[in-house]
Amino acid sequence: MRGWPVHGALSSLGVDGAAPIAVMLHNSIEFFEVSLGAARAGCQVVPVNWHLKEEELTWVVGDSAATLLIADASLDATARACQARLPGCRLLLVGAGTDSRDESYEAALAAADPVHGPWRPPSYLYFTSGTTGRPRAVERDGGPQASMLGALAAMWGIGAGDVYLACSPLYHAANGYAFTSLFEGGTVVIMPRWDAREWLRTVERRRVTVCFMVPAYFIRLLEVPAGERAVHDLSSLRLVLHAAAPCPVPVKWETLAALPHTEIWEFYGATEGGATRISPQEWRTHPGSVGTPWPGVEIRVLDDDHRPLPPGETGTIYIRPPGPARFRYHNDPDKTARAWADGAFTVGDVGHLDSDGFLYVTDRSADLVLRGGVNVYPAEVEAVLYGHPDVVDCAVLGVPDDRMGEELLAVVETRRPVAADDLRAYCREHLADFKCPRHVEFVDELPRDPTGKILKRQLRAERREAGRT
Repeated sequence: MRGWPVHGALSSLGVDGAAPIAVMLHNSIEFFEVSLGAARAGCQVVPVNWHLKEEELTWVVGDSAATLLIADASLDATARACQARLPGCRLLLVGAGTDSRDESYEAALAAADPVHGPWRPPSYLYFTSGTTGRPRAVERDGGPQASMLGALAAMWGIGAGDVYLACSPLYHAANGYAFTSLFEGGTVVIMPRWDAREWLRTVERRRVTVCFMVPAYFIRLLEVPAGERAVHDLSSLRLVLHAAAPCPVPVKWETLAALPHTEIWEFYGATEGGATRISPQEWRTHPGSVGTPWPGVEIRVLDDDHRPLPPGETGTIYIRPPGPARFRYHNDPDKTARAWADGAFTVGDVGHLDSDGFLYVTDRSADLVLRGGVNVYPAEVEAVLYGHPDVVDCAVLGVPDDRMGEELLAVVETRRPVAADDLRAYCREHLADFKCPRHVEFVDELPRDPTGKILKRQLRAERREAGRT
């Protein structure tokens, strides 16, 4: 791995710990190279979802104050457009070849002198969306990164003999499990993109022992005929971790049956911090639960006045992290203050504890849609729709979907007739594809309360009654 030349290349570019590095790469060896090289240079890394469009990328890079963007050459148009809007940010393209020497990642590495020294785990600045429609970076306190990786390794029993399969996007916070495996001396196998059949082949061929998945992957894996799945030897797979979206109870039962020799653990948390976990044995007696707290974590369910609620009563979920662990939202002290109450934070999820202390997440007070395990905030989509010249009013909702968990529905009031495909195309010009509404419905007028707030609960209820969600 070229961590030493990467460090040298960063030094030659004048990059140091004063500013982070933005990384927009597909699952690849280069993601690890850059992360480890940046760690050696003392720089944080801002992982960027490679689906983002110019406006979204420019916001993330600009708000983070990154002075270098390293992007896949297949994303060069978006990356160059971002650089044009942020002239203080340099650009390196992975896979650009020697013809673009001024922007070639490979050329920069070839010209650099290696800088030797001890390995250090990377430090990431993850952006998470907010109800204001703009993503904010989560800045964490709470000790050295190496200690955090060590705690993860101890909690899940990850060691030098493990083979970890990175099958989910590395720009996601779950990449921490890949680096946990790496720093424990284990092997990391990289899948460039998710594919159920390729996952089966890779687990068998590479004798994979651990991986992180999202429920949407379970659904696609179960779509592979049972007879075809049975051909593959998956006996090496001892641990599957899953999170990022609620797993439908029937899907979990089927997945447990499909992987009978694998410990399938679910955990609940957010970019802001981990919260609970549940073993397959516990889940069988508490189906639908996301478990009990991580070591050192306290879970509270509070009412609107921040008073604790008894078991069985639904309220806002608050997570008290262990020890000194804290976070804040970059450049957003107001959002930070709203998230915390008496040493515990919330991301807006709603649920209840049962009499055994198991947590159930039942709703979200924040206006969040989880599409295939990826957070989408309707406010961001609505802001784009409002920019369309024929849109008068709009509301974006999450509606149930058998394959993705939730899909986006845009309920729109227009000045004149507009085709749904035209609105979708307009959204795709400004948003990553996964944020674009799959369903569009036109209404004469959206319901609002006396303060002017759109009554989304009413919209959802009307559509449930009509059998449309």
